[in-house]
Amino acid sequence: MAFEGFPPLIADQLHHLLNHSPDSIKIENVWSGNKINPKILDRFTLVIPYCLETIKWDVIYNSEYAFDPPDFVFGPDDEDFMPCSSTITPDDDDQISLLKKALSEWDNEDSTRLLVLIQGLRDQYVAYQRRRVGQVDDDRVKFEISTVLTRKGIEMQMASGVDKPEEVKFAVPLVMDMNINKMVVGCPWKHQQKIYLQVVYPILRKFESTPSAPRLRLVSSSELKALFSVEDVKLPPWMDGMCLAEYLPHLEETLERQIQEAVSAIDLRRSFIEALTIFLGRPLEANPTFCRQATFLTASGQFTFMVHFFFSTQFPKQQPTLMLQSCQHLNQSSVPVKSNLLSEYPWSPRWEVGRMAERLCDFLTDEAVNFKKYCNEVVLQH
Repeated sequence: MAFEGFPPLIADQLHHLLNHSPDSIKIENVWSGNKINPKILDRFTLVIPYCLETIKWDVIYNSEYAFDPPDFVFGPDDEDFMPCSSTITPDDDDQISLLKKALSEWDNEDSTRLLVLIQGLRDQYVAYQRRRVGQVDDDRVKFEISTVLTRKGIEMQMASGVDKPEEVKFAVPLVMDMNINKMVVGCPWKHQQKIYLQVVYPILRKFESTPSAPRLRLVSSSELKALFSVEDVKLPPWMDGMCLAEYLPHLEETLERQIQEAVSAIDLRRSFIEALTIFLGRPLEANPTFCRQATFLTASGQFTFMVHFFFSTQFPKQQPTLMLQSCQHLNQSSVPVKSNLLSEYPWSPRWEVGRMAERLCDFLTDEAVNFKKYCNEVVLQH
């Protein structure tokens, strides 16, 4: 991201924050508070991941007094968030001391200072939300907190609105005996891949006697979808009277097994692509890390066309989707003519990869005739 319009020292701090924060922080908008030269930008909104959602904080520098640390404006729901005052645990006291030190020893020429400040404020925000959730008059929530507090990295949040009832959200990082990044050869991911369980407890109203089951949702980074989609995971059922401490080990065990299967599926996809080369020659292009796409150049008589293969993470249970693209026909927009996506052809996940490739290429031989006819019809419509 470019930082034109910001004074160089503020730009350096922003650049360091966005490139070195462990959280994927983004800037939403920027503006100026400089009365002398309103073209100088010195204010912006940070969008900060928290509890699997986001919070927004305005960061207010004063470019006319560049030596001072920035001020912060927190969200409308967090009016009582006072990061340098309220404490209830020794850990909070330590964090507040560090935060006060970061402010009192502010050095506007040190590009790391803004990141240190944001991390300190975010740590205090985690503690603030824990206090809010701990004050909720709901026995089940209090019990759940007591059973999972030993787990590291749990975030909590009170959520309420004018038209919706109060609820408590937990973001639980799942602990698995594996490093997903190291399991993928040539892994392109900058951040360590993690999977979280979001747990939402409706606050029990006084006239309700039985708490309803929490809403559960798995969340991961979008990057992980190249290997494994959490949307495909069937969550274990939540039984009556169950608590998180009982639920999590079974879920983590299930996920470990499914991730190992997803890593093994990379090799299966790679073997299948290699089996296709016997019939179609070397691919023009193939994704080497996850083997999710491959493109081959082939011909049927004088008709030359490309075949694009798209693989889901569920391969071989789910067969690849194909798209054919002519090298000789253009539509009226001067774009190469392409087929619709094709997924109806002979396939069995129980076949060995050589037979899968052979049967699919038999299908392509017949489909090429239909596709050439379609391409000729498109051209005639010009």
